[in-house]
Amino acid sequence: MARKKLDLVLRDVRIEAVAAEGKALFHTDEGVVVFVPFAVPGDIADVRIIKKKKNYMEGLLVELKTPSPDRLEPFCGHFGVCGGCKWQPLPYAMQLEAKRMQVYDQLVRIGHLELPEIKPVLPSERTRFYRNKLEFTASDRRWILPDEDPESLSDTQRLGLGFHVGKFFDKVLDLKQCYLQPEPSNAIRLFAREYAITHGIPFYNIRENRGIFRTIFVRTSESGATMVIVCFAEDFDGREAFLEALFGQFPQISSLYYVINAKLNDSIADQECILFKGDETIFEEMEGLRFRIGPKSFYQTNTLQAYNLYKVARDFAGLGGSETVYDLYTGTGTIAQFVSRQAAKVVGIEYVSEAIDDARANAKANGIDNCVFYAGDMKDILTPAFIRANGRPDVIIVDPPRAGMHPDVVKVILDAAPRRIVYVSCNPASQARDLALMADKYMITEVQPVDMFPHTQHVENVCKLDLRK
Repeated sequence: MARKKLDLVLRDVRIEAVAAEGKALFHTDEGVVVFVPFAVPGDIADVRIIKKKKNYMEGLLVELKTPSPDRLEPFCGHFGVCGGCKWQPLPYAMQLEAKRMQVYDQLVRIGHLELPEIKPVLPSERTRFYRNKLEFTASDRRWILPDEDPESLSDTQRLGLGFHVGKFFDKVLDLKQCYLQPEPSNAIRLFAREYAITHGIPFYNIRENRGIFRTIFVRTSESGATMVIVCFAEDFDGREAFLEALFGQFPQISSLYYVINAKLNDSIADQECILFKGDETIFEEMEGLRFRIGPKSFYQTNTLQAYNLYKVARDFAGLGGSETVYDLYTGTGTIAQFVSRQAAKVVGIEYVSEAIDDARANAKANGIDNCVFYAGDMKDILTPAFIRANGRPDVIIVDPPRAGMHPDVVKVILDAAPRRIVYVSCNPASQARDLALMADKYMITEVQPVDMFPHTQHVENVCKLDLRK
């Protein structure tokens, strides 16, 4: 049976507040909350209801009657179609307060945790061109814009290179200009797109697993170095000419790789990255420490704000020089090495073996001899026997993926009973869950949100936990 289509438009509603997932909200006369994307508190608008649930509804703006006095004109021409930067109409101060409230909602209102007053969100110095890495996907069937007639488009006009649209794994928005990463990012993407079209290199179709040109990664460093990784579904006669043209067009490219990825997904984590020209790595620097970044390395994507985030973590750790510190989910060892000068010993653990290779190489290059690194699944590596072998930690710093920590890892941490835990999280919801598991033994003494991704709803949050006496 076909689902009955809703035909309900609420007229002249006033948007009340910013909500989760980049949306705003208002309440109906009956008190039901309605979530609306791309709205700003203070807007007067007509809203079409598209989903009704027991406790809430979702809607879309159909007409903006009176814009909020706070509403800003979006700076990106792809706003509303591209899935990123949904908060462009919101003043930055309003974005920061919404992120602080998001942390409060997850930790206090939903998580029922006791904590001190949450500090104002640490703002990002750059709100545009702040990312050091982007991935662009090629598609022979790009996203068709509302004002376009699909029947009138040629096969060439259907080609696109850009970002996936919403939850559609096979739909790509063809980007003209992106404000997330500094040049030469846009220029490289546009050149690669036109070269592939001009030379008849088929764009990939992920649904049907055909085509050649798949993705292109661009990494940029604060020093001006650029790494490019071009992914093809198969090798072909024109591959070398394509890469030569790209390298010759952009002298900023200091490291050019290619990948032959015949899998049915775009991930290159399990693929061989082949150096075509230039250096194997690019570098970032932080307080005199130099970190090498390879094609598969993890490094915080907002370089300048990563420095501020690590300073918060180091400050919360409160090290005096004699401590043993565990840095869990260490990545390429950035936090571990960042705090190493204030510690006697730092132990880093990370799942990705290539990242640990980078961590060890970075430590050696930086002349750091009090850091040791281990690769493997956290719940398998971090055991009581491991702690006996490496020393009981005085401080543990954790920066897990969005899913948070495995319960077995939490149990080992609790058994180790460090005097302090510093929990860095990109997902306050999973952070709240993990903190609740430690609440009987640890009290939260400081909370500092950090904005790593302006114009989005995402927020990084750092909590300091002290052992209860």
